[in-house]
Amino acid sequence: MNDELRSANAACIENEAAWFCEVLDLRFKLHSGETPRCDPLAELPPPEVDDLESPYARVVSAFNMTAAERLVVILAYLPHTKPDALDPFFIQNQSVQRRFTEFGGLIGLSHSGFLPTAETAMFILAGDDINFRLEYYHLFDADHYLYLSNILRLDHRHTEEPPLSAALHMTAEYVERLTTGRPYNPPFSPEFPAQLIATDYEWSDLVLDAATISEIEDIVAWIKHEDTLMNGWSLKKRLKRGFRSLFYGPPGAGKTLTASLLGKEAGLPVYRIDLSKVVSKYIGETEKNLASLFDHAEHQNWILFFDEADSLFGKRTESRNANDRAANQQVSYLLQRVEDFPGVVILATNLRSNLDEAFARRFQSMIHFPMPGVEQRVRLWEENFLNKPYKLSPDVDLRRLAEQFELSGGSIINVLRYACLKAVVRSPQEITSEDLVFGVRRELHKEGKFLKQASGISG
Repeated sequence: MNDELRSANAACIENEAAWFCEVLDLRFKLHSGETPRCDPLAELPPPEVDDLESPYARVVSAFNMTAAERLVVILAYLPHTKPDALDPFFIQNQSVQRRFTEFGGLIGLSHSGFLPTAETAMFILAGDDINFRLEYYHLFDADHYLYLSNILRLDHRHTEEPPLSAALHMTAEYVERLTTGRPYNPPFSPEFPAQLIATDYEWSDLVLDAATISEIEDIVAWIKHEDTLMNGWSLKKRLKRGFRSLFYGPPGAGKTLTASLLGKEAGLPVYRIDLSKVVSKYIGETEKNLASLFDHAEHQNWILFFDEADSLFGKRTESRNANDRAANQQVSYLLQRVEDFPGVVILATNLRSNLDEAFARRFQSMIHFPMPGVEQRVRLWEENFLNKPYKLSPDVDLRRLAEQFELSGGSIINVLRYACLKAVVRSPQEITSEDLVFGVRRELHKEGKFLKQASGISG
């Protein structure tokens, strides 16, 4: 955000906060009987934002927010920008020597300021007027766009308590958007066990056969033309939202790179899910972790990439005990969340046979990433070793390497790393046939294969 836009955004937020403080001051006067009964929002309309160019103004305008909605939004935002504006709520009811029940609110563990609840918002909007409380109650319905669009979140810490006692939070996504104008990329955490991945490669660097490329292009077409298909062609009556694809094939065959390139092509973030952080040995915890993950992603235009998916989405077993039932319940829960997710979900596995058939029926495509053939391996070796700043010694024959050793693209990259490390510390700094042979041997060892001799590799 440049200086001019940041200043404009700061001014917009200041105006919104000043309006909030005026409304709050009038509500307190009404509450104490200092002023005749009135509707604060009718007496104090919010500032105009339609012509303002700032992230905060753009969000308010995009959703065409009413004055009541704007008040609830700025209330949830103030702890992040102007927490002292909520200090008046710390006043005590002298008759009972405690805070006013009707103010609602919470005190944080590390945040020393006042944290609003839905009751806080209702107090500012309606005071003790039952008619107004009934009018504004819909602002706290779960199906209100403020929550469906992931702007606000109600944290019902104790479900048996009145609904308006829920903590009123602005989501991290909208704190970021209103403050900086940037899209929100959540950090890796137990609540969001996924990592943003990207690539510097282009489609031309992806070495796959024509059939695989053709199937990948179908995913690109869906991402680019989903709106036309679903709305323009009225397919939303017949098709579920989103696209689900299974990538299967050996490690290093290009599954992760393809997912990254799909995001790069479409301009969408790609999140790789760390399944080791999702699966829990405790019954119910896996579902909780997955719910948190999908809840984060539900309103975002993201691609979710589940790597090594068979570790979680494997074949369901016959329910012989509580552990089997819990494992099957995890799979069933995932089936439902994956099927309901409105974006692109990619599951990657090394072995197609490991996947439950119930999952297979829910994929729009199942794309095989085979080990590269000889000519593809030649291309991989040449693209990684020819015409580069690092030099090859005259004894290297890349075609012979490609013909003799069935390696994936990922393995060839590992050979490149090993060979360059050997070459960079010697003089002259050349990659030799011996470097490449030892690199190949290391890769084969990982797969439980062994290279007995290196004869016939050099030219």
